[in-house]
Amino acid sequence: MKTAATIIGGGLAGCEAAWQCARRGVSATLSEMRPVRSTPAHRTAHFGELVCSNSLKSESESTAPWLLKQEMRRAGSLLLQCADASAVPAGHALAVDRQEFSRRITEAIAAEPLIEVRREEVTSIDESRGITIVATGPLTSDALSRDIARLTGSAHLYFYDSISPVVETDSIDHSRVYLAARYDKGTADYINCPFTKEEYDRFYDALLAAQSVEGPEWENLNYFEGCLPIEEIARRGRDTLRFGPMKPVGLRDPRTGKIPYAVVQLRSENLRADSYNLVGFQNHLKFGEQARVLRLIPGLENAKFLRYGQIHRNTYLNAPSILRETLQMKAHPNVLFAGQICGVEGYTESIAAGLLAGIHAAALMRGDQPTPPPRETALGSLIHYICNADSRNFQPANISFDLLPRCDDVTRHHIRDKKERRRRQCQLALDSFDAWWFQVSEKILTV
Repeated sequence: MKTAATIIGGGLAGCEAAWQCARRGVSATLSEMRPVRSTPAHRTAHFGELVCSNSLKSESESTAPWLLKQEMRRAGSLLLQCADASAVPAGHALAVDRQEFSRRITEAIAAEPLIEVRREEVTSIDESRGITIVATGPLTSDALSRDIARLTGSAHLYFYDSISPVVETDSIDHSRVYLAARYDKGTADYINCPFTKEEYDRFYDALLAAQSVEGPEWENLNYFEGCLPIEEIARRGRDTLRFGPMKPVGLRDPRTGKIPYAVVQLRSENLRADSYNLVGFQNHLKFGEQARVLRLIPGLENAKFLRYGQIHRNTYLNAPSILRETLQMKAHPNVLFAGQICGVEGYTESIAAGLLAGIHAAALMRGDQPTPPPRETALGSLIHYICNADSRNFQPANISFDLLPRCDDVTRHHIRDKKERRRRQCQLALDSFDAWWFQVSEKILTV
């Protein structure tokens, strides 16, 4: 029996899992293939590198993303500590300076004596030896993907995900844009590019006419519905963008006092605010086409693009068929999966799965039976979904109130106010989390 847990993947989930093991006195080896071998989306060898958005979603009280993060903070999440310390202005959302975020994670992992870092590519899993957490994320290498397919007894599901473009701040025409947060929530941290109807129609027509990346590897694309490329959204109708990533509601232009016809929002990439990403503008267009079309956005006529939109394959398991609610494999209990590969969607959700996998792996290493968080919690509801959804039509999920069970207190008192219903739901979840966390912590203290 190994004396250390094996963790494969130095992304969000893998780093959080290793940290949680170490917090419980359990040694862990953390293997990351970068820089020995890179991926189509990563740029550095740092741990926890964000390749898509830089946002960990809402920090507005009594929202589902806020609830999940509150539970994780109470559980001592390393990555949320790093996120809070590297936050950039983003209204009511938690967004981070990518480089500072990954730098803090990398330094914390390297400084932890119970974590051994190995820069090597792992191509197979030995399910008969020790406890292993697979947290290789959506860009799992082909060799390891084949071995996971062998281990799970079935082929992976997959979908294609996209990356938003980033522009240099100094190249934005600030005379054509304005600062505001939607509905004035939080601070006015977003740069808003307003469209007239004529400007929108011109942009829309150019977008539909633009050439996408071609090649056999992009045939039969199976996009994740929650992260569609803008050209795919546009093909669904002329106004779909105006009710999606370009919706103007709640973004009154202070210069005119009016709501624009459509809006593109830009969010700061880092603490220096020298670059901004186009929120929700992931796409699969050729780079030259992106430059031409995106410069039709008011204020971006002379934009300098630091990164163009891209697309990459996201690999994930059919979790309901394969995983227990402790994230252990049903057929091979020594092997756990965490992060996006286990069927959660989103940065915070991936960290959450890593946190739980680390806690459960540490329990197994101590000879204890891991205890999943209660269904009433955001953590418990997220894992309950991926392990109990319909395996015939399984899709990855973000945290939402739809995943949580109905609150009996709300039903019994016939509470009509939505904010109050959400507040009570969150309080129930946090109370349930605290009780579970006390139980889990007591086990550690008695070892």
